[in-house]
Amino acid sequence: MPSSYSEGYVADLVAEHDRKNLVAIEKARETGRINDEAAKYLSELYSDSLVWFQEVFYFLGKCFGAPKAPVMRYDYATDSAIEEPIKISDINPLSPYIVHHRLDADPMRNQFFTSGVGHKIDLAVSSIVTVIVGAQKNIDRALDKITGKYYAAYVEEVANTVYRVISADERESSARAVSDKIRAKLNEKYISTPSETVLAIIGSGHEKLAVDLVRALDKVERPRMRLQDVWRVKCLFDLIPQARTFIERVCDMMPDRILSVRDNFYDMKNPRNYRDAKLVIDIGKNGRVVPMEIICQVRTFFEFEKQTHGHYEISRKSENKKSKQLATASAKIERELADFMERGVKEYNLMICQCLEDLFDRVGWNILYSQGNGVSMFDGFPKQCKLYYPQKILDIIGEKLDNAIENEVFRFKNAPATLTMAQESEIFHFMARFILVAAMPYPQNDWAVPLDTMAGKLFNFVMTEVQRYYKKTTK
Repeated sequence: MPSSYSEGYVADLVAEHDRKNLVAIEKARETGRINDEAAKYLSELYSDSLVWFQEVFYFLGKCFGAPKAPVMRYDYATDSAIEEPIKISDINPLSPYIVHHRLDADPMRNQFFTSGVGHKIDLAVSSIVTVIVGAQKNIDRALDKITGKYYAAYVEEVANTVYRVISADERESSARAVSDKIRAKLNEKYISTPSETVLAIIGSGHEKLAVDLVRALDKVERPRMRLQDVWRVKCLFDLIPQARTFIERVCDMMPDRILSVRDNFYDMKNPRNYRDAKLVIDIGKNGRVVPMEIICQVRTFFEFEKQTHGHYEISRKSENKKSKQLATASAKIERELADFMERGVKEYNLMICQCLEDLFDRVGWNILYSQGNGVSMFDGFPKQCKLYYPQKILDIIGEKLDNAIENEVFRFKNAPATLTMAQESEIFHFMARFILVAAMPYPQNDWAVPLDTMAGKLFNFVMTEVQRYYKKTTK
């Protein structure tokens, strides 16, 4: 592919690609692989590709402003930039790109640094956000998803919904029989109008039940609507609070365009132990809904994720297979991925603990400097976030921390001056809040930060209470 295209080449290239995509969609419809509704939806996502790609960059510019470095091509195989700056006019949806922006609203800006020789200051945490702009999802992959794992999940959800509604009104045996019939019927061919199929199975004479079923089934998301990553970007942040600041900023800027928000930085239940946040926004125009997926991740975790791509591909390819051997192999891979990604969580938490070490002395000095004027450099830092632990966790940790301070479990031995109990409490509560907004909980109960320092002890104290809370609530 040439590094610089002639005038009009990009538009012609993308138009031809759109045409091939639409041909593939129509072929899938004609062969019965998908129905008319799915074909219409896919056709909207896979036409006018250059327009939607321009909307992707418009969104990034609105959220971040101008890039802070040249835009580079991105290589999926090596998960790295190709050192070849490109012109804005050459950008197109057929190739991925990488670009660096600055998060102006960063609540952690310039708080973590080290002093080198000659008073040289090196930032340990940056406000720079690395944005990987993905190429348009391959149409064959999209078709595989909406007829494969998305359709399978949809069938199970429909069957479970039918069972739930009928069992609440009739015998469980009747509910199970109808549920099994609808599952078998939906697996015969691609059907995205479950109400008609269910009503045909239960027959007449069940008017009230029919109304309840239709209402419940209308809430089940259709398989085509689960495809939300035809257009996608990945934003890499140094710290979780930066990612959450970005998400809240987008939600405040364009609330009418938000389709969904999911925050899994604290999630300890997913089988792969995967931690990220996902924001889906509508970049469509003129009444057309075109979803764009924004994955927010921390750099440390991304470095671990890159090493799992081979395992993920094997797992993905076995999703639509019926072989018991493949299913067993996939389950083994899932366990290995979870263990490996756990190491990513630990690596990230070790970095947070180092940030905690860097903050301790400065917080203590700052409290002394602010005596009498009521102003602190650390007011509002780290920024309180809506995407947070339940208030009950905070209350429990706050109460136990007060007891530990009173019993001198946590106490400053080398403070710049004598601190009152209130001042010590303020410092430790500040630090605990930083841990809670920045660290990731981990499911392994036998792991702790291997640091015999005040920062390490406080980190382990806070995270142990988080683990204890979740262990109780998940029993």
